Amino acid sequence: MEFKFKPIGIVHSPFRQKEDIPRDKNKTSEGFKDIEGCLEIFPEFEAGLNDIDGYSHLFVLFVFHEAHRKSLIAHPPHDGQPRGIFATRSPHRPNPLGLSIVRLLQREGRFLQVGELDMIEGTPILDIKPYTPRDLKPEAHFGWLEKYLT
Repeated sequence: MEFKFKPIGIVHSPFRQKEDIPRDKNKTSEGFKDIEGCLEIFPEFEAGLNDIDGYSHLFVLFVFHEAHRKSLIAHPPHDGQPRGIFATRSPHRPNPLGLSIVRLLQREGRFLQVGELDMIEGTPILDIKPYTPRDLKPEAHFGWLEKYLT
């Protein structure tokens, strides 16, 4: 089974290529607190932004469009241990799908000004979903990453 997706917009970011994203900031979202950018939603999808203004954070599903290799093993930069791809946020995945949470700063028509941005310029956006109270999981565990979060 295969699926085709049509991007609903693109990311405008201060990061021009993946190497521009600071690797030490990958440890926590706090590291991206001051990074701002814009999600440009294509005109035919603008109506889908109705009522989004009241949310503080959004999930952004996107394509790792610069990831050209696929692997089931990743080598996180701050860990040094090979890890299963599904236990990491590596872009080199069987399906190059990404998920980020951004802070919604302002909506200007079909443009969303966002903070905590960790995507590169030109990243294709597949979908946006609101971050809701049911997404807060205080009982969550973070596997091998827990030793880096303290």
